[in-house]
Amino acid sequence: MVLSGLALQMAQVAIGWQVYAIHHRAFDLGLIGLAEFVPVPLLALPAGQLADRLPRVAVVIVAGLADAGVMGLLLLVTLHGARALWEFVALAALTGAISSLGNPAGRSLTPELVPAELLTGALALRSVAGQASTIAGPAVGGLLFALRAEAVYAVAIGLLVGSSLLLVRLHRPELVERLEPEPPGLRRLLGGIRFIRATPVILGAITLDLFAVLFGGAVALLPLFAKSILHTGPFGLGVLRSAIAVGALVAGLGLAKRPLGGRAGRTLLVVVAVFGASMVVFGLSRWFWLSALALAVSGFADMISMNIRATTVALATPNELRGRVNAVEGVFIGASNELGAFESGAAAALVGAVPAVVVGGALTVVLAAVWSRVFPALAAVDRMEELALPARGGEVLPVGRRRPAAAPEPAD
Repeated sequence: MVLSGLALQMAQVAIGWQVYAIHHRAFDLGLIGLAEFVPVPLLALPAGQLADRLPRVAVVIVAGLADAGVMGLLLLVTLHGARALWEFVALAALTGAISSLGNPAGRSLTPELVPAELLTGALALRSVAGQASTIAGPAVGGLLFALRAEAVYAVAIGLLVGSSLLLVRLHRPELVERLEPEPPGLRRLLGGIRFIRATPVILGAITLDLFAVLFGGAVALLPLFAKSILHTGPFGLGVLRSAIAVGALVAGLGLAKRPLGGRAGRTLLVVVAVFGASMVVFGLSRWFWLSALALAVSGFADMISMNIRATTVALATPNELRGRVNAVEGVFIGASNELGAFESGAAAALVGAVPAVVVGGALTVVLAAVWSRVFPALAAVDRMEELALPARGGEVLPVGRRRPAAAPEPAD
């Protein structure tokens, strides 16, 4: 994860700088995000089925090698001058397709490999691994790009191939026996959607994340802010992207050492509001240090939000459904990231970058306040471990449904 994350983050810096340099339009940055998102909903259902029917490690390895192939194509585009926007849009769509097919299997691996009682801390460690690469990736990518643009993609190819080779040694454990046979045909394909609809806490958590990042995210506009507002170069852009990861890493290390105790639902709403407020500060800032600090706070808050959402999904979903549930969740994540990038670029083109970021951050704060009424079961979540408590007879009840009171289980 560190190697592949480092490669992809390095490439994001280079792609953003190259795309903005073609026409100097914020809309082009949003267009890249839209191209990455379009394949996500189209491939979500077959990707979930793929992750539940094939060895998940093999699916992740193939996706990593395919990403390396995309980096090779970006290297060729760069060697030929990188003057055509359509080339970057097409490769962004290809990247989105690869992510759509590989991510459900990748996100299902951790709860498959780790015992349930260790899962909350393990998910935090997984996030730490990803954020550690994200801290170094943008800064290294910006430095390599300043020296020679082609070097970014050449190094990324090596890292992605190395990541796939390491995964070859990872053996998939035996699956838990199914409690009941899978339904046939279309019902099996739609199993993830049906489970999420029947689980109000999962639905509330992932839709909150969707709208928060959709309105409040400003990552796609960082090249514009770096060049036109903060007056810095590729390395400064890399530092700004790394600031988000630094905040996230601090939060991840804290969660790994001491997972959330009680009041998890309320904590989720609070950190989403903090995320929105930090985006308001970033949008209004004209000082590089304050902008970097605001981005670090946003990363800190987003990491806690992401951990609560990921733990909720992992604990509440049986293993045989994880690929399909994670595929549907991936549509929400993709919508918040890639579609959010398009929304940011379009809004910046219409009203200006600063108003777009400030208004989006303010809307996110309002959203956090409203969500406790829209999904009261989410706000009422206390300890995360309670989400995975099985009902009698091994039946897994959707989170948010009441189960009959029972005598406490004897301690181990």
